[in-house]
Amino acid sequence: MNTILSTIKKNYPAPKIHAHCDGPCGVYDPAQARVAAESVLSMTKKIMDLEMPAPDDTTAMAKYQNTLTRYILIKEDEAQKTKDHLLVLWTDYFKPEHLEKYPDLHDLFWQATKACSSCKQEVSLEHAEELMQHVEQVHNIFWESKGKKVEWVLASV
Repeated sequence: MNTILSTIKKNYPAPKIHAHCDGPCGVYDPAQARVAAESVLSMTKKIMDLEMPAPDDTTAMAKYQNTLTRYILIKEDEAQKTKDHLLVLWTDYFKPEHLEKYPDLHDLFWQATKACSSCKQEVSLEHAEELMQHVEQVHNIFWESKGKKVEWVLASV
């Protein structure tokens, strides 16, 4: 049996295939990163706007703590989703020819993913807005690399 299989493989070799990622779907869009980053910005604003009630108002304090906890959890989760979506674009979509055309691409993705981490570690409007700026730059480069003009549109505005 091994001899037969070896003969078949030798006479009819499988063609070499090339895939850009684990599954060659070819479906990429920075919109996922944008939506997640918008959620980070929104939650950051909500956290900063949340007013703490009087400490002796236990009902209001419980509601405040619950709301604050939920906002923080969402912010953390969405920052991680943003990072994950950016990393897929960085590692699976962009190729050496893109780096030739966009020499700052690695630095952009590094800065963007670091901003995701900063948004998880802190409650900073500055970092959340910085993250949005990085994601917008990725959006613009991504669509330019595909020869398309896709406008940057925010869902939250």
